[in-house]
This record gives sequence, structure tokens and C-alpha cells, in this order.
Amino acid sequence: MDSKSIGKIVNSHRKKSGLTQKQLANIAGVGKTVVHDIEKGKETVQLNTLMKILSALNIKIEFSSPLLKQSEIKNEES
Repeated sequence: MDSKSIGKIVNSHRKKSGLTQKQLANIAGVGKTVVHDIEKGKETVQLNTLMKILSALNIKIEFSSPLLKQSEIKNEES
């Protein structure tokens, strides 16, 4: 998934939630320009900042890899 696709998802979820960019930024604890940058597909947004936005919108990212089993991922989180 590329940054433009992530931006479209964030934009869609934000609008469906009835939030402005500023309101979402306040909920996530980031600046308004960060929300704008993500929605426009900017690629220089830090991962932890993106995760705050996704968490505020209840969007979960799941990683998959043929080298990892789901149980290994869960053990590393503990």
C-alpha cells in the first residue's frame, strides 16, 4: 500500500467520523499540518505519527510476511 492510498483511507475515515483535520489532530495529539500531509500522500511522515492518527480513527494495520507467524508477532509485543 502506498502513501496516497493511506491518505485516501485516512481522509475517508475522518470525514465519516465527522471530524475536521484540526479536530483529528487534537485527538491524536499531532499538528493539523500532519493530518493534511498524510491525506495528501506525503511520504515523509514519521511512522509513530501516522500510527497516532490511525489509532485515533480506530484503523488497525496488520503486517504479513511469509517469514513470520502470527504467534511470533504477538510474543514480540509482550
